[in-house]
Amino acid sequence: MACAAQGVDDILVEAGFSIIPEEFPPVGPKCKAGGWRLSRGRSSCAHIEQEADLGKLTTHVLDTAAGIPAAGMLIRLLKADTREAIREVRTNADGRCDGPLLEGEGLIQGKYVLVFSVGEYFRARRVETADPPFLDVVEVAFGIAEANAHYHVPLLVSPWAYSTYRGS
Repeated sequence: MACAAQGVDDILVEAGFSIIPEEFPPVGPKCKAGGWRLSRGRSSCAHIEQEADLGKLTTHVLDTAAGIPAAGMLIRLLKADTREAIREVRTNADGRCDGPLLEGEGLIQGKYVLVFSVGEYFRARRVETADPPFLDVVEVAFGIAEANAHYHVPLLVSPWAYSTYRGS
């Protein structure tokens, strides 16, 4: 258990890390801004940068009616206040985007909306729905308070219901 009197090195060692002096040749990916090089057990070298990590926004979609990832779903990211489109992507075979929707300096504090084209997705899969469909477009409005955090906003959806949460 860490206490206020312990130093960073003591806490890291207690957590199972070995401190590797900076003069040793780097192992694994290079640190962007320098920092401590740590190793935990037999795993490859991990890098903890002295600067704050830059954040990112990610999402994925699961078709809960079929029990599969929602491949090919159109997703738009908007600024909440102006409804200006920031990004438009389609999910891959895993129901995920190929990369973060926003990351690094592009992820700024504010309010956003993810727009999921669920009606189009279910029509493309030839799922019988009402006309018009009960759910056509699902909008998830959310806020980013910490630009250096990871915000993961998944959507679990069927033709009749959806849910979301802040994932990890």
